[in-house]
Amino acid sequence: MAKILVVDDDQDLRENLVEILDEAGFLTDSASDGDEAIDKLINNGFDLVLLDSIMPGMGGMEVLPLIKRRFPQIKVIMLTAFSTVDGAVEAMRKGADDYLTKPFKINDLLVAVRRCLEEAKFVACDELLNMDDTFKCLANATRRKTLALLQEHGKLRFMDITRKLDIDDHTKVNFHLKVLKDTALLQQDGRKYYQLSAKGKKIIECMGSISST
Repeated sequence: MAKILVVDDDQDLRENLVEILDEAGFLTDSASDGDEAIDKLINNGFDLVLLDSIMPGMGGMEVLPLIKRRFPQIKVIMLTAFSTVDGAVEAMRKGADDYLTKPFKINDLLVAVRRCLEEAKFVACDELLNMDDTFKCLANATRRKTLALLQEHGKLRFMDITRKLDIDDHTKVNFHLKVLKDTALLQQDGRKYYQLSAKGKKIIECMGSISST
């Protein structure tokens, strides 16, 4: 579930945005100024920041390059009360991923948020799937089927995997499992059950995202 930080000095708007995003199924937190925002970004993992462009103290235009330099993977949507081409260009030049002008419609906000998060997911998946070891590993259909089996069943022993793959050659299955372990897509617990690693789960998620587009 994506986590979003709402940064705005307007308390009413800040609380309303948090409520909207919570109801839309996101995890949210908030900050009233740039300094508080940076502190929360350092101590917590966020996927996206809604950032007011003008605030007392360190404004959004000052915070934006700091976020992009220290947390380049985080998406940032700028919020502003001034609809000017120059303002939009400046925000994008400093790294903003999108730009909303107050007042904005709830639907426009949610569309922008979801679009930015999908773009972030696509970039992360593209980087992961194109790593040399991962790409070579997933080029084999048996390994892809093994990952799918473990996603479906959670944990399986060696013989269970062999039977479900319907492969009589146990040495072949053992070889593919070793490749998956060496690529850190699978792991074994103390009882010798195979299961997806965190990287393996991410790979499955990425493959699902690609197949559904």
